[in-house]
Amino acid sequence: MSLASDAFAEAALLVDYKAIGFICYSGKVTSLDSHMRQITTLLTLISSSFFFAPFAQAAPSEPKEATKSSIELYNEAWDALQDLEFEKAEKLLRSSLKEDDAFAEAHNNLAYALRKQKDPSLEEALRHYNRAIALEPKLAEAYMYRGVLYVQMGNPDLALKDHGVLLKMNPKLATELEWVITNGKEKEPEKFFGVVGKSDK
Repeated sequence: MSLASDAFAEAALLVDYKAIGFICYSGKVTSLDSHMRQITTLLTLISSSFFFAPFAQAAPSEPKEATKSSIELYNEAWDALQDLEFEKAEKLLRSSLKEDDAFAEAHNNLAYALRKQKDPSLEEALRHYNRAIALEPKLAEAYMYRGVLYVQMGNPDLALKDHGVLLKMNPKLATELEWVITNGKEKEPEKFFGVVGKSDK
């Protein structure tokens, strides 16, 4: 039984003795008037607590910052890539993949951001191109820029294999990769042939 229920029970018990000129309370004989004053005070406190309880509210918590979705982060990264802000794009794409590691296009574009920095991470870029292709075997952009990466790493023979895949999958990208293999470098300024565009899924 709650404290309030106990208090009401005690008050009711005392009121039952209203016809008696004295009352036994807590082991002492006490006058009715004294007890009635105590009861009145007690009932006032209890009724007040019941009345105001519904209006009591917890202190408002601070609003939490909304978490951006994997796609939102990916699209922001795409804008950063267009502005050649490769480090910013890398950070955004890593956050995107943290939300959805099975996002093939994000792996592809992260690989591009990694290999385009002043201190390129070529081995890690290769892992992300491989991951993108494993997730989306028909993602032509990943074959295109993995072939470019192979040229960048001094492995033109492996680049030719990706070129062979692109001949069937996307002849236009195959032509661009062939130019890179022949010239040993990418076209300038940046053409973004192997960067996948924004996502609306």
